[in-house]
Amino acid sequence: MVGVVVTAAAALAAGYLLGRLRPWQRLSDWAADQVRFTGTWVRGGAGRQAVVALAHAVTAPRTSWHILRAPGTDTTVPVPVRDPNWVANRSPKGGT
Repeated sequence: MVGVVVTAAAALAAGYLLGRLRPWQRLSDWAADQVRFTGTWVRGGAGRQAVVALAHAVTAPRTSWHILRAPGTDTTVPVPVRDPNWVANRSPKGGT
């Protein structure tokens, strides 16, 4: 009888702690942040990518499926191109 009470109290305490700490939600938030800001985790190597993708797929399967099917975004900044004929295209000094 004492063993049942101790087991029930331990299960109740574990459930309370898991409810307070919310490890599933924290893992989901971490994985979503890592996937959203792809700069660092892409450079982290194949192992890090696998861990992040697995954590995100387990915690948010519908969202991860949409993210995996979406094309990657281009993060390069466009470089301004100089017009080689700028002298010929400029307006006269006096206006029009």
